[in-house]
Amino acid sequence: MAQCTPGVTTDLLVRVQQHREETFGGFTASYGVKRLVWFERHDDIEVAIRREKTVKRWRRQWKFNVIEEDNPDWRDLAVDLGFPPLK
Repeated sequence: MAQCTPGVTTDLLVRVQQHREETFGGFTASYGVKRLVWFERHDDIEVAIRREKTVKRWRRQWKFNVIEEDNPDWRDLAVDLGFPPLK
């Protein structure tokens, strides 16, 4: 079953590496989330935090719909950022 977990970071590449190496705790570590399937960029951290809080309140299907709008195959977007494909 797919999992969706939003989060705010100022360095997406570092966060992706943390998740892949399982050095970042919380939901992602508990459920083995390693693929980056959706992200948004914001110029203002306060806007990003408000957006994260909003998305966390969404129903699961709403999150799936947003992901599938731009990434219908749930492809690992980290590969586009220079990371090797996961096994």
